[in-house]
Order: sequence, then C-alpha cells, then structure tokens
Amino acid sequence: MDPNFIYHVPLIQHNANRRSRMEQLIPMVNRLQDVFTTMGARFDLDLPQIAVVGSQSAGKSSVLENFVGRDFLPRGSGIVTRRPLILQLIHSPHGEYGEFLHNKGKKFTDFNAIRSEIEDETDRMTGTNKGISRVPINLTVFSPHVLNLTLVDLPGITKVPVGDQPADIETQIRGMILEFISKDNCLVLAVTPANSDLANSDALKLAKEVDPSGLRTIGVITKLDLMDDGTDARDILENKLLPLRRGYIGVVNRSQKDIDGRKDIKAALAAERRFFMTHPAYQHIADRMGTAFLQKTLNLQLTNHIRQCLPQLRNKLQGQMLAMQKEVLEYKSARPDDPQRKTKALMNLVHEVGKEFQSALLGSNLSDVNLQVLTGGAKIANIFHERFPFELVKIEIEDKDMRKQIVIAIKNIRGIRAGLFTPDEAFEYVVQIQIAKYREPVIKCVDLVITELLSIIHQVTERMVRFPHLREESERLITQYLREREQVTKTACLEYVQFQLAYINTNHEDFIGFANAQQRSANESKRRLANQGQVIRKGWLRIQTGGSFLKAKDFFFVLTTESLSWFTDQEEKDKKYMMPLDNLKIKDVDSGIMSRRIQFALFSTEPK
Repeated sequence: MDPNFIYHVPLIQHNANRRSRMEQLIPMVNRLQDVFTTMGARFDLDLPQIAVVGSQSAGKSSVLENFVGRDFLPRGSGIVTRRPLILQLIHSPHGEYGEFLHNKGKKFTDFNAIRSEIEDETDRMTGTNKGISRVPINLTVFSPHVLNLTLVDLPGITKVPVGDQPADIETQIRGMILEFISKDNCLVLAVTPANSDLANSDALKLAKEVDPSGLRTIGVITKLDLMDDGTDARDILENKLLPLRRGYIGVVNRSQKDIDGRKDIKAALAAERRFFMTHPAYQHIADRMGTAFLQKTLNLQLTNHIRQCLPQLRNKLQGQMLAMQKEVLEYKSARPDDPQRKTKALMNLVHEVGKEFQSALLGSNLSDVNLQVLTGGAKIANIFHERFPFELVKIEIEDKDMRKQIVIAIKNIRGIRAGLFTPDEAFEYVVQIQIAKYREPVIKCVDLVITELLSIIHQVTERMVRFPHLREESERLITQYLREREQVTKTACLEYVQFQLAYINTNHEDFIGFANAQQRSANESKRRLANQGQVIRKGWLRIQTGGSFLKAKDFFFVLTTESLSWFTDQEEKDKKYMMPLDNLKIKDVDSGIMSRRIQFALFSTEPK
C-alpha cells in the first residue's frame, strides 16, 4: 500500500466536501431570490445572477433551451420575451419538471404547458398588444441533465415598434436591461450572432456601458454555421478582437427549419459537437466551444462569483434582519385583529406609496439616483422639452414650399379671373392645414406621459406586494383615474388646436400676409409728412462749379429734415434743384474767428 495514501484520503474527502458546499451556493441564492420576490422590493438585495442580453433573433432562447434540453420558451415574430424570465436550473435526479413562483406547488411535467403558462402570465401583466413589463416571471426547472445555474432572460433589443407598442419601445427595453446589468453583482451574458458585425453588437455595447473593463461580461457567439463561405470567427473566439476578461464561447443552435421540423435537442447538440470537431478554424479550440462547455463555464463562474459576493451579501442581509427584528418588537404587543392597528398600517402603507410617487416625479435623492437612464419626472420633462419639440420640428414646412402652396391656393381661388388684391382665404387655408398637423404630436405627447405615469404607478405599488389584492385594486383605481384624466387632457388639447383654427390673426407680426406691411407703410408715410415741414436752416448759399471763382452763383437755400432745396430768390417760387437727404446728417463747422459766415457740413451715416 502506498504510504502516502493515509494523507491522500483526507485531502480527497476535504475537496469533495468543499465541492459539495460550493454546489449549494446557487440553490441558496435561488431560495433568497424567491423569498425577496415574494416579500417585495423592500427586501431586495443585489443578488449574484447572470443576465442574458442580446438583440432579437440573436439566439438567446435557443441557448437557454439547449441548457435544459427541452423546448419550453415562447417563439414567434417580433418581441417574444416581454417580461424578464428568472430561470433557475436545479440538478435533481428525481425527474424533470418545472415550477412557477406565482403558482407555487404545481409541478409542470409537460414543457409545452410551461410555454403556455409563460405566455399567459405575460399577457396577464402586459396585455396582448406586445407591450413589456419589468415584473419578472420566476421559473425553476428540476432535471438530472442540468447544472445548477440561474439566468435572467431579458427582452431582445428592438428598434421598430410592433402592433400597439409605444414609439419609445427601444428606450423602454434598453432601460429595463440596464436596470438589471448595472448592478455590480450581475454577470452579463452578451449573445451576438456570428453573421453580424461584432463591433456593432447591441449586447456588447450595452455591456460596455456598465462594464467598461469587461470584468463582468461573458461573450457568446451564435450562428457560427451561418457565416459566409471563406469567413470564420476564429479571432473573436480566441479573444483577439474586442477582448473580454472572461472570453468568448461559440455555440451552434438549431435553425428555424430544425425547430419547425421539431429536431431533437440532443441530436442538435451532437451536431454542434461534430461542427466544432471538423471545422478547420475551430478544431484546435473545440474542447472550449459548445453548449455543454458554456453551461459548465457559467456554473463555475456563477459559483465563484457568489463566493466573492458572500461577505458583502451577508453584511447587507444582517442589516436588514436587525431592522426587521426591531420592527417585530414594535408589533410584539399588538393584537393582529385590532381594527385601529389595521387601519393605521393601511394608511402608513398608502402614505409610503404616495411619498414614493412624489419622489419619482420630483426627483430622487443623490444616494439612489439612476445614472444610466432617465426615470420618472426626469423622463416626463424630457418628453416635454426634447421629444415634443422634436415632433413639432418634423411637421414644419419649408418657407419655399409654403410660398408655393400659397401661390397655388391664390390661383385656384381666383380661377379665370385676374385679381387686383390678394385673397385672404388663400393664406388662411394654408395656415389652417399647418395648424391641424399639431394634433398628432400633441396626442402623442399625452400618450407618452401617460405611459410613464403608469410605469411609475406599477413601480411604487411594489411596496404592496405582500397584499396582492390591495395592490391590484390600488393599481386599478389609479389607472382608471389616469385614463379618465387622459381623455380630459386630450379633449382640452384638441380644443385648443381647434381654437387656433377658428380664427387666423393676420395682423400678427409673424404673419406673412400684407396687413402688417400696409400698416407699417402707412405709419412711415405719416412720419414723413409730419417731418416734411420742419425747416432747419434758411439763407443764401454760394455754389461754385469748376475751379474758377468767377463761375460761382448765389442761391437762396432751404434745409429741411427731408431735403436741401435752393431757389433763385427768397420767395421760394423758382426752385432750381432739390437734393434728398436720405442717410445724411448735419453738423456745424467752425468758421474761424475772422469769419462772420455760418458754416455747416452734411455727412453720410453709412460706412463707405
């Protein structure tokens, strides 16, 4: 017998026990996640987790289904994942089934039923109009074929609204994703298809915003089998192009044709393995590619990540426990059936919700301000000050086009007649068309504000999560009130636009018609007539022509505010010449001590 065997056995047992304890870390965090979700936002902790981020059709759902080995996620066109899905995978030798946190105790052994339940629960919260919600769905899958793992499947990044989705759907999804991946304890699984430009990857761009150094980001490259002939992703997978600290892993998912043909996932995983083993660009790294290696890597990295976060997590949890124990002592002597106590608790809860709503509108404290996206009142202010003016600019017409429309309108109103005066109807008609275009951006602005207010309401009522009926009824009443005020607001806005259409003020200084021009012309004429008779100087003036003093002649001149005129005599009947004094001014000139003549000079006010 090996004499060192006596030392090896305790070491092996120690390592086995250590691995066993490490394997329990992920289920422990899963239980904490379920408890905090049930108890509400006030018990929320920054738990270690992995968030799956990617654009639509990047292959996120296929990667998750490959982990489980079953088809269980909704599929279709447009946005399919419309609520965050917290997927907890638990290695269990006792069969395959799933459980939902909102339907505790019911085991789903049919994975098609799991898909239907996800769809129904999504529609229950968001409706059937492709809307999204930040409230997650918690699903736990028990299976002997999975490793302990927790993933958060987030909605795919989209840029074009579908159906009744709001126009800012891209901003909403982006805000939701950043809300998850901005947390320091969240690892980011950035999924990018290989047949797209990696430099323009939406997933990597978002990950870089919150993780500039790439410490928390894991890259996943899908659709390697769909790349053009003669191209490969070798530099990416070897972490040479846009390197990440945790590197990249390539996978090959089932194609849409395989999914429609119900190709077995096990067969697909075997085909994936053959692809990497036989492809000349990936043979040397085949052991570090594929779904199986990705799942092992994520299990190991999440376990290590949880171990690193445990001290900080323990301190926060102990702090919340002390706060809860203090609160329990306050209720220790209270009677649960005391009506006054119930009423006081209800009023305190409603008051807290009101304070949070007010805080969301007026602004957050610096300690908990969101540094990634605009929220609450800031987003509403952005709608008024940036989004609404932008919508107005889009409907403005060029001056050239407006003049053209006015000319055409004038001609159409005159018909075959040659008019002397311009008809006001032409101007009014063109202006009314422009004013009527304001209806759409005004209503759109109201819709955006209402959407944000509803989002704030749903967020602040999370304090009532322990009382689901109270929360549901509160949201219903507040939403009903908002919808009523929405209709009143839209009616008032449309009436204001209608007021502007009812009367066109052509005397406004900004109007391009002739009323102001005629008025200004009349005022100018009155001013000239008033100043025409004001004589400044009179007297004899000697005008010399040429260089000879003998050719000089004397004339009687009259200098007024408008002109300089000279006559043959003082009777001012025979006018020889009149020189207008436009842009000219008069000033006295020093004639010297010995001279008795009065001298003056005329000069121009315009620069040469």
